[in-house]
Amino acid sequence: MNTPRRLLLAVSALSMLASPLVHAQAWPQQKPIRIIVTFSPGGSSDIVARLLQPGLQEKLGQTVIVENKPGAGSTIGANEVARAAPDGYTLLLSNTAPMSISPFMMDKAPYDPVKGFTHIAYIGSVPNVFVVHPSVPAKTMPELVKWINAQARPVNYGSGGVGSIGHIVGEMFKQQYQLKMEHVPYKGSSPMHNDLLGGSLQFAVDTLTQNVPFMKEGKLVGIAVTSRARAPMSPTVPTVGEAGYPKLVAENFLGISGPAGTPADVVDKVNKAVTDVVARPDVARRLSDLGVESEPMSAAQFTRFVTDQVNEWAPAVKASGARLN
Repeated sequence: MNTPRRLLLAVSALSMLASPLVHAQAWPQQKPIRIIVTFSPGGSSDIVARLLQPGLQEKLGQTVIVENKPGAGSTIGANEVARAAPDGYTLLLSNTAPMSISPFMMDKAPYDPVKGFTHIAYIGSVPNVFVVHPSVPAKTMPELVKWINAQARPVNYGSGGVGSIGHIVGEMFKQQYQLKMEHVPYKGSSPMHNDLLGGSLQFAVDTLTQNVPFMKEGKLVGIAVTSRARAPMSPTVPTVGEAGYPKLVAENFLGISGPAGTPADVVDKVNKAVTDVVARPDVARRLSDLGVESEPMSAAQFTRFVTDQVNEWAPAVKASGARLN
C-alpha cells in the first residue's frame, strides 16, 4: 500500500476515534434543548420552567424550549423523557407527581422513577393548599370537616389531575377522617379554577402558587397549607399541622432530570446552570413570590432526595387506594 493511501486511512481512523469526544465536547451546540413539563400551561411546574428558561438559554448558549406533555398522572411526559436518548437534549421538569406518586398508582409503571432517570438539579419545593369557594361556610380545617359531614351528598374536590399531589392529599384527607368526598380530576389547575371561581366546584387541594392571587382578591379562601412551616407568600394561612392535621404534610418538589445514562459532563453543566439561575436575585425573588423554597443541591444530593421522596410517598399512595386506569 502506498504512503498516501496509508496516511489517508490513518487520518480516517483517528477521526472515527475522536468523533465521540468531539460530540461530547460540542454539547449543547447541535440543537435546541427541550424541557418537558408534565402538566398543562399555567400550573406551578410550567410557571417555574418558563421562569428559568431565559437564564438557562444564556448560561448554556443554546435555545431552550418548554413543551407541555400532560396526561396519565404526569407519566406521559415523564415516560417520553425516560425513553429519550441520553444526550442532554431532552430534559424533564421533574416533580412529585411523576416521580413519587403516579408510578405507584399503576399495576405496571412505564418507568422506574429512580433508576429510569438521571436526576440532575433541584429547584425547590412548594406546598399545596386546601382552598374553598367563598360560599363555603368554612375558614378552618375543623370547619371544613364539619361542612363536608353536613352535606347530603359526597362533596366534590378538585385537583390538577389524577396522580397530582393534590389528588393524593385529598384521598388521604378523605380516608384518614372518613369523609364523604369524590375526586374531580382536571387537566391542570387553570381549567379547575374556571369551575372553582365560578362556584360549580366548591373545594380543591391544589398547589399554593396559582391560588394566592385569588386568595388575596377574596375570590377563594385558603384554609391550610400542607407545608411544615407557613409559606412566606401567604403567611396568614396556617399549616395543616397547626390546624391539627399533621398527617397531611406534603410538598411538591421541582427539579431537572434527564434519561438514565446522561453523560456526567452534561449533568455538571446543567446542574451549574440551574443553580446559578435559581440564585439570581430576580429569579430567587420570583420563586419566593411563587411559594417555591429553594436550596442548592449537587446531582448526587438531588438523586438521594428523589429516592427518599419515593420511599416516603409510595406507601401513602398505595394506602390511599388511588388508581390510574
